[in-house]
Amino acid sequence: MVGANRIAGTGRLSAAGRLAFSFDGRSYQGLEGDTLASALLANDVHLVGRSFKYHRPRGVLSAGTEEPNALVGVHRDAARRTPNVRATVQEVYDGLTAVSQNRWPSLAFDIGAINDLFSPFFSAGFYYKTFMWPKAAWAAFYEPKIRAAAGLGVAPDRPDPDRYAARYAHCDVLVVGGGAAGLAAALTAAETGARVIICDEQAAPGGAMRFETGARIDGEEGWAWAQKATARLAGMDNVRVLTRTTAFGYYAQNFVALAERVGDHLAEPGDRPRERLWQVRARRVVLATGAIERHMVFADNDRPGIMLASAARTYLNHYGVCVGRNVGVYAGNDSAYAAAIDLKRAGVAIAAIVDLRETPKGALYEEARGLGIDVLPGRAVIGVDGRTRVSSMTVTPRTGGPSRRIAIDALLTSSGWTPSVHLYSQSRGKVAFDASTQRFLPDAYPQDCVSVGACNGTDDLAAALKEAAAAGERAGRATGARAKATKAPRVDASEGWSGGMPGVAPGAGADAAVKAFVDFQNDVTAKDIRQAVREGMRSIEHVKRFTTNGMATDQGKTSNLHGLAIAADALGKEMHEVGLTTFRPPYTPVTFGALVNQARGALFDPTRKTAMHDWHEKHRAVFEDVGQWKRPWYYPRAGEDMHEAVNRECATVRQTAGLFDASTLGKIEVVGPDAAAFMELLYTNPWQKLEPGRCRYGVMLREDGFVYDDGVVGRLAPDRFHVTTTTGGAARVLNHMEDYLQTEFPHLKVWLTSVSEQWAVIAVQGPKSRDIIAPFVEGIDLADAALPHMSVREGQVCGVPARLFRMSFSGELGFEVNVPADYGEAVWEALWTEAEKNGACAYGTETMHVLRAEKGFIIVGQDTDGTVTPDDAGLAWAIGKKKTDFVGIRGLRRPDLMAAGRKQLVGLRTRDPNIVLEEGAQIVADPNQPVPMTMIGHVTSSYWSQNCGRSIALALIADGRARMGETVYVPMPNGAIAAEIGQTVFFDEKGERVHG
Repeated sequence: MVGANRIAGTGRLSAAGRLAFSFDGRSYQGLEGDTLASALLANDVHLVGRSFKYHRPRGVLSAGTEEPNALVGVHRDAARRTPNVRATVQEVYDGLTAVSQNRWPSLAFDIGAINDLFSPFFSAGFYYKTFMWPKAAWAAFYEPKIRAAAGLGVAPDRPDPDRYAARYAHCDVLVVGGGAAGLAAALTAAETGARVIICDEQAAPGGAMRFETGARIDGEEGWAWAQKATARLAGMDNVRVLTRTTAFGYYAQNFVALAERVGDHLAEPGDRPRERLWQVRARRVVLATGAIERHMVFADNDRPGIMLASAARTYLNHYGVCVGRNVGVYAGNDSAYAAAIDLKRAGVAIAAIVDLRETPKGALYEEARGLGIDVLPGRAVIGVDGRTRVSSMTVTPRTGGPSRRIAIDALLTSSGWTPSVHLYSQSRGKVAFDASTQRFLPDAYPQDCVSVGACNGTDDLAAALKEAAAAGERAGRATGARAKATKAPRVDASEGWSGGMPGVAPGAGADAAVKAFVDFQNDVTAKDIRQAVREGMRSIEHVKRFTTNGMATDQGKTSNLHGLAIAADALGKEMHEVGLTTFRPPYTPVTFGALVNQARGALFDPTRKTAMHDWHEKHRAVFEDVGQWKRPWYYPRAGEDMHEAVNRECATVRQTAGLFDASTLGKIEVVGPDAAAFMELLYTNPWQKLEPGRCRYGVMLREDGFVYDDGVVGRLAPDRFHVTTTTGGAARVLNHMEDYLQTEFPHLKVWLTSVSEQWAVIAVQGPKSRDIIAPFVEGIDLADAALPHMSVREGQVCGVPARLFRMSFSGELGFEVNVPADYGEAVWEALWTEAEKNGACAYGTETMHVLRAEKGFIIVGQDTDGTVTPDDAGLAWAIGKKKTDFVGIRGLRRPDLMAAGRKQLVGLRTRDPNIVLEEGAQIVADPNQPVPMTMIGHVTSSYWSQNCGRSIALALIADGRARMGETVYVPMPNGAIAAEIGQTVFFDEKGERVHG
C-alpha cells in the first residue's frame, strides 16, 4: 500500500493509481482519489500548520469544508499560488506542490510560537485596548505591524493566468447537497418531469455514506446506492449533476450562487477553466446540506492528532487510512462509538472510549463492549500531552476522583452534530431552537425552499429519505410537472444519533485557566468567550466580534454552537435567549477568480464605443470614460493643450458650428395606448396635450421629491414617446420606469424598450448648423415655421431613415440627427465634410459642459446631489401646475422641502475674472469666521468661458435666489476667493440665439 498508515482491505481507492506530490519540499505518494489531508495522514504526517494568533501546532481536524486547521498553500508555478486551501478538500494530482503557512523558518520550528508563551497579553479584545496609545504610534508602528501579521497565507503577487467561466441557469428544482437525502429528493423531483440541478461539493455525491458502514439502502451498501443513484440522475435528460460544486450564497427570489472547481484537481487542466461560477434561478430549492460534527472543548484540545470522529471514519472507510495505531475516543454522543468500532474491526488498537455520559446505552455501546473496547462512562478528558502530536490523555471521573493517564497517538472527539442551516439563514429564514436536542433548526420559509435530512434535524436515515423524497416530489409538482414518482428508497439498516453537548467539557469551566479551544482558526478559547461577557458584551454578535469566534473563513462551522453555549452560561441564560449569529455568504470560501471571472484587465469594466469611435480616434480625440462609454473629451490640434483646444471649440461653436457625438445619451421608447398617462405619472411635466412632432424637457423625481434624472422627450405619435436620459442614468432610469410599471401601475398598457445603442446621435450646433445638415435631409422641411425649436420629425438623412430633433444643449441653433447605429459613421463623415466647408469643428464633452454652463443648463449628478428639488435647481416651471399625481409629488409637499433656507442653484462670478473656482469647493459668507466655519453652499460647476471672457460657475447656496448681488467667499489654501451671486445664465441672457 502507498503510505505507512494505509490498511489493506479498507477504503475505496485503488493502489494502482499512484500519484507523487510534495508538502513543504518533501516528496510523498498518494492514490488517485486522495485529498491532500488523507494522503498526508497516510504518510503519517499530522502536523500541517500553525494557528493564527498563538502559532500553536495544528493538525487535521475534519474531512470536509469545515476544516479550520489544515489550510495550506498550493503552488502550480510562480504565478499560480493559492493560499488557504483546505487540505481536506484539495484533491491530490500528480506533481501537486503544497506548503504550510503562518510559520518561520519552518513548520516544526516556528519563531512565532513564542506568542503562545505571551498568550496572557493576547487575550480577547487585546487589540482594542493595546493599540490606542500613544496616538502617534498607530500610523508609524501599530498599523504596519498589524498589516504584516494579518492573514494566514500569502496572497499571490502576480497576475492570475488562469481562465474562469460563468454560467447562468434556470431550473424547476435545485437540490443543494448530494448526500442520501439530496439524492432521494433529486430523484423524485426528476421523475415528476421537472428540470433539476443537484450540486455537491465533494468529488462524488454520497455525503455521510462516505463513512457510514452500517447503512443499507434498497438492499445495497449506502455508498454503492449513492453512486448508482448519481449515475441514474446523470443519465436523465432533465437533470444536471454538478460535483465539486459548492452552493455558497442564497439570495432573493431563489437565486443561488454555485462555485464549481473544474481544473483544480487535475495535473494538466488543459483548456478547461479553473473554476466556473453558476448563477442559478430556481423555482423551488431543496436544501439537503447535512450536519457538521462538533469537537469537544477541553484543555489543549487543539493538538495534532485530535480530530472529529466522523473524520477518522471517513479516512478509514473511504480512503483506507488509519489516523493512529493506538487511538483514544472522547464521546458526548453515540456517533463517536461508531468510529471506535470501525477502527477496531480494521485492526487498530482502541485505548479507551471516554464517555461523558454516566449511563451510555444502545446498540453501538453494546457492540463496542462486545469487541473488547474499554469504555469509561462518566469520565472526562481534562488534558493531553504531546506538542506536535498528541501522545497521551488524562482522564478523570466527572464527579471527582483520581486521574488516569492513557497513552494514545490519536484522539477522536464528538460532542454532537450541528445542522447546517447557513443557506436557509441566508435565504432570510429564521431558525427555531429545539430544546430537546439543544440545536437550531429551520422554522418558517420566506422563499420557495424546504430543508430535508440532517440539516432539518431529521437524524434517522429512513425518516430522512422519506422526508426528502416527499419534498422532492412536492417541489416537482409545484412547478407543474405531473409524471409519476417512485417511493422513497428502502432503508434496511442505518446508524442514527442526535443529542450531544454544546459548550465546555469538565476541566474547562469558568474556574479553569486552561486553553480550551472553541475556534481553532482564530485561536478563541472558552475563557475568551467568558471574558467578552465580563467586559459587557451581551449580544452574541458583539461576543463574536470581540473574540473573533466564528469569523473569517471559518464562519463558525464547528465553533458557533460551542461559543453560543458558553456565552449563554456566562450570561445565566438559555441558548435560545442569546440567539444565533448571522451566516453571511460565502459560508464556504470562494476564490476572487471565480467571482471576478472574465472581468479582469481590459474587461474589468465593459467598454462601450459609439459608432463613430474610429473617426474620433483618427482625429486624435482625447477620451474620457462616462457611464462605461468612451466619449471624446476634446480634439487637440498640433501644439494645443486641453485648455486651448476647449477654448477654440467653444468659440467655433458659437461663431460657426460644431459636431458632437451624443450617441451615448440614454434612449427609451415608451409605447402603448397608455404611454401618455404613464409619462404623466413618471415625470413632473404634463404630456397628454403635447402634440406629436413636438418635444419637451422632462424632469423625473424619486419618491422623496428629489431630482432623479432629466432629458428631452419627443412625442413621435399619440402612443409613442422617444425619451432621452443622461448618459450615466440610462440603465437606472429604465429600471425605475420598469419598477413602477410592474408594481405601481400594472394596469397601464405600456411597453418600455431601451434603444440607447440602436441610434447614433450627431448633434450639430451653431449658427450654421442648418446649412450643414440641409444638403443631406430628405422629407423634412427645415424652415423655422415647419420645424420650430423643440420639434422632432422623421425622414431621411443621407438616404438613411432618421429622426431629426431640433433642440439644443448649447443655447445655439441646433439639431440632433438620430440614425441607425450601423450608419452612424457614414452619416457623420458626410456631415463632417460639409462642416469643414463652413469652418465648423468637432467638439467634445468638455466643450459641451462649458457651453451648457454658459446657458445655465444643469447636469443631473453634477449640479444636483440627490438632495435637490426642481425648485432648488430653478426648474419649478417644469412641474405641471394642474397635475394631481406623479412620482415624487407627495415628497415635494414635505415641510422641509418647502422651508426657507434650502440650497438653490445660482451663478457665481469671481471678483477676479481670471480665477476659476474648484468644483466641489465650499462657500462661506464670512471668510474671517473662526474654524469651524459655517458652510452655506458649494460650487457644482466651474469653467473658463472663452465666449464670456471670464470664469463662470454654478453653485448651490442657501437661499441663493434671495441673495442676488451678495458677495460670498470660497476658502482656498492661498486665501479666500470673492465671488458675486448672480443669475445662472452667463451668455445670451435673452435666449435669442437658439432660434437662429
